[in-house]
Amino acid sequence: MVRIRGSIGEWPVDLTLELDESDWEQLSARLGAQLPTTAAQNAVPAAKPASQDDALWQIARDLLRKAGQLSGPDLLEQLEGLTGSAAAGKRLLVRLRHSAQVKVVSGGDTPLYSWIE
Repeated sequence: MVRIRGSIGEWPVDLTLELDESDWEQLSARLGAQLPTTAAQNAVPAAKPASQDDALWQIARDLLRKAGQLSGPDLLEQLEGLTGSAAAGKRLLVRLRHSAQVKVVSGGDTPLYSWIE
């Protein structure tokens, strides 16, 4: 179970999430982390775990890759939702703009972000 308390602007937030084992596995897979297992606990420690920024970067890339193409405002909205912060969402958007796997084309009023293989 995960409990999240805080506020969004002036609105109080008190959220409880109940996750079963498969939910934890899916979450850790999305974040690039591994759940500890008995074998893993007895093994030699692996390389340094990925930072939260690296995990968010990977999720942002996956988001655009799966969508194929998104407008700048739509992509920014999803990135802000992912990070919980407008500033962090904008940083990811700029990072995507400069990625070799992303093509940005001016599409009238808004830029279009496209994933290229």
